Amino acid sequence: MSTTNPGRPGPDEYGAYYASYIARVPDGDICDQIARQTDAFCALLAPLSAEQATFRPKPDDWNIIEVVGHIADGERVFAYRALRIARNDTTPLASFDQDLFVANGNFSSRTLGDLLDEFVTVRRATLSLLHTLSSAAWLRRGTASDNPISVRALAYIIAGHELHHVADFRQRYNI
Repeated sequence: MSTTNPGRPGPDEYGAYYASYIARVPDGDICDQIARQTDAFCALLAPLSAEQATFRPKPDDWNIIEVVGHIADGERVFAYRALRIARNDTTPLASFDQDLFVANGNFSSRTLGDLLDEFVTVRRATLSLLHTLSSAAWLRRGTASDNPISVRALAYIIAGHELHHVADFRQRYNI
């Protein structure tokens, strides 16, 4: 039986870089939080025009389409890390270069609707994984990007990463 409310991770379960992501996540069942985010995220972005979806606050900033692709890619990486660690694989996991991923993601040749569909697919796969975890698996720890990380911290990072970008959309992208 799965435990989807493993509790909030402690600061020793993740690198300092992720503290602001985890702090954004409200208390409660993490899988419920991630599931609720999916609909809210799509409802926020789906109505945007093509012009809005390609808006860049500054010339070197990612546009909204690229950010959505980045969120989906980041979630894939975080979920992969959670899978490896949940399965008790103690191999240290490498970091990833988000700028390289976006530069080579070919996101700008796609529509926002297509990328939102991909986000939903990735999110469903993440939830599928998280719903299967035992209490012991949620608490397992490994190493990613040369930092300690727990499975439950990765779930909170997935939720917090999306919340970080939604706040950025509202503040800098005026949506």
